[in-house]
Amino acid sequence: MKRRAITRAAWSKVRLFAMDVDGVLTDGTVMVSSDGTESKRFCITDGLGLILVRGSGVETAWISGRLSATTTLRANELKIPHVILGRHDKLAALSGLAAELGIPLSACAYMGDDFIDEPAIAAAGIGISVPTALPAALAAADYVTRRNAGYGAVREVCDLILLARAKPAGNLKGGPRSQQA
Repeated sequence: MKRRAITRAAWSKVRLFAMDVDGVLTDGTVMVSSDGTESKRFCITDGLGLILVRGSGVETAWISGRLSATTTLRANELKIPHVILGRHDKLAALSGLAAELGIPLSACAYMGDDFIDEPAIAAAGIGISVPTALPAALAAADYVTRRNAGYGAVREVCDLILLARAKPAGNLKGGPRSQQA
């Protein structure tokens, strides 16, 4: 599928950056111990990117189909203001949040990796996926990151938003690929 070009101007108009968690912020692996405790691996540079984007005035949100104490813990640590868990209708969740914030879907970026993310990816002003996503998410995406999920893919998008808003984070002279995960 031929993707539409996303211009710097389009990235600069993003007012809400929402994303799935498992398979976007993580590599999709959930480790469950014999005592039932869950753990996930989050990329530190993704977290800093989200803090920087939020500092530039962009709302951030996590929309996950799973209820997860680990996700809640990480979201609290990063002070993610909008965390919606246990929702499989990602488009309804994104649309509801955008309406609540007074932000049109055209000013939203949504990042996902699975078929339940596809409607939100397609409806957002900028739909984003990761290289390891399932076909429906990849087909709907306007932009597919160079970095893999859980290895700086979210930071790559944050850097694109920051660059477009002329608020660079650190040394971005080489663009998103210059950042180390």
